[in-house]
Amino acid sequence: MLVIKNLTLIMTKDLRVLLEDFSFSLQPGMKVGLIGEEGNGKSALLKAIAEPEALRSYMEIQGEIITVGEVVGYLPQVLPSEFLEQSTRWYLHSKVNWDDFDYGTYYRLLDELGFPEDRISESISMRHLSGGEKIKFQLLCEMLKRPTVLLLDEPSNDLDLQSVKWLEGFIRRAKIPMVFVSHDELLLDRCANTIIHLEQLMRKRKPQHTIARLSYGEYVQNREQRILRQTRLAQKEREEFEAKLERYRKIYQRVQHELRTVSRQAPSVGKNLKDKMHSVKALGKRLEREQEQMTKRPDYEGSINVRFDGAITIPRGKVMVDLHLKPLRAGERVLSRSVRLHITGPQKVCIVGANGAGKTTLLRAVIQDLAARGIKYGYMPQDYTEHMDPQQSAVEFLSRSGTREELTTIRTYLGSLNFTAQEMDHAVAELSGGQRAKLYFAKMILDRAEVLVLDEPTRNLSPLSGPEIRAALQDFGGCIIAVSHDRKFIAEVFQEVLSLDEEGLHPVAVSAELEDS
Repeated sequence: MLVIKNLTLIMTKDLRVLLEDFSFSLQPGMKVGLIGEEGNGKSALLKAIAEPEALRSYMEIQGEIITVGEVVGYLPQVLPSEFLEQSTRWYLHSKVNWDDFDYGTYYRLLDELGFPEDRISESISMRHLSGGEKIKFQLLCEMLKRPTVLLLDEPSNDLDLQSVKWLEGFIRRAKIPMVFVSHDELLLDRCANTIIHLEQLMRKRKPQHTIARLSYGEYVQNREQRILRQTRLAQKEREEFEAKLERYRKIYQRVQHELRTVSRQAPSVGKNLKDKMHSVKALGKRLEREQEQMTKRPDYEGSINVRFDGAITIPRGKVMVDLHLKPLRAGERVLSRSVRLHITGPQKVCIVGANGAGKTTLLRAVIQDLAARGIKYGYMPQDYTEHMDPQQSAVEFLSRSGTREELTTIRTYLGSLNFTAQEMDHAVAELSGGQRAKLYFAKMILDRAEVLVLDEPTRNLSPLSGPEIRAALQDFGGCIIAVSHDRKFIAEVFQEVLSLDEEGLHPVAVSAELEDS
C-alpha cells in the first residue's frame, strides 16, 4: 500500500510551499483523480512518489512516502528530452527486466493497447511516435513491470478522440489502484472514485488540499454547494453581527456622553453610570468573542476569469477561410489527398481525427490563408514554444507598446488569470504548461482577434477552469477554428465538427462520436 505521511513540498527558488502536511493512503480499488490549477503541485506530487531524487534539485521534500513492497508505474507529463532521441527498442530494453520477462504478458498488452509490434524498432525514435503512440508505448513498458500502483500525469494530453475513449476503458478496467492527473472532465467523472484537489490560496501563499471519496461530478457539485452555503451563512452572521455592533456603539456613545455631562452634578448618578459603562464594556468583550466564533468566509481558489471583447462581430456572409489543398502535405509526406475548407462569418468549427492525420498542419495552412486575406487572427499552437521566447517574462510576451497604461492593463488581466505579481515577471520557460496556455488566451483577447485558431487549447488547463473557457468561447462573437479531443469542449462550443483523414474532411455526428465510449 502506498502511504504518505505529513508530506510538505517547498520550491527552493522562492520558498513557496506547494503542499503542506499532506497525508494519504492509496487503498485497493481506488482510482484517484488529482486536480488543481496549473502550478499547484500535481506533477510534483506524482514525481515525489515515483522519482523523488529527480525532484530534489529544485524542491525540498519533507515528510514520509512509504512505497515498501510496491512496484510503481509512472507516466510523466513530458518525456525527458534525452529519451526522445532514443529508439523505441532501446527505450523498451531500458525499462523492463529481461531476466524476468513474460512474453505472454507482452503480447497480451500489445493487443490490449493496440500498439503495433513493428513500431518497436532500432530505426524508429521515440520522437517520431505520434502522441497517442507515445502514451500507449510508455504504458506498455510500465505495465511490463507488473506494477502494483500506477501514476499517470496528463495521459490524455496528446491522444485523439478514439484513443481517449480507449484510455478511459483502460483506467476503468485496471485492477490496480492508480492516481491520474487529467484536464478531461468526462475522463475524470467516468473513471475517478476519489478526488484529491490541490489549491493555492491568498495569492499562492497558502496551500490547501482536499481529499474526497467521490466522483469528480459529485465533488464539484458538493464543493459549489458548500462554498455557497458557507458564504451565505457567513454573510448572514456578519449582517446580524454588524446590527448588534451598531446597537452596542450607540449605547456606548450615549453612556459615555452621560458620564461627561451628568456625573459632575450628581455623584450618585455618576456611580450608576460607571456601573452601566462596566456592563457595556462587558457586552463589548462578548461581541469580540462572538466575532471570533463566526463562520468564516470559505477559502477556495477561484477559477480564472476569461472574457473576450463583446464588440467583436463578423458579418455572416464574410468569407473567413477558403482552402482547397490537393494534397495536404507535411514535407514530402501526403497526409490527405484533398482538403476543402470553406468558413464564413462567426462559425465555430472543430477538426478531429487520428493522431498524425495532419490536423496541426491544416491549422498552419488556415493561418496562411487568414494572413493573405488580412484578417486579424489569434493562434494558440499545441507546442507553446512555437511562438514564445522562453526568456521573455509573461508581461513582456503580452506587451506591444510598453506604455505604462498598457503594462497596467496587462498586469490586471494576468491577475484575473491567477498569476501572482512574481509570476508575471518570471521567464516563460519557468511557467507551467497551463500558465503558458493562459498567456495565449490573454494575447488573443488583448489583440482583439476576430478569428481564433486553437490547437488543443484546453490540454493543460485545470478542469475547474474548463467551464470558464467554454463559456467565454461560446460568447465570442468572432470565428473559431480549432483542433481538440476534449469532448465537453467540442460538444458545448462548436456548431460543426469535421473529421480529417487521408481522403479529406468529413462532417461528424457530434453526439454519436463524442459521448459514450
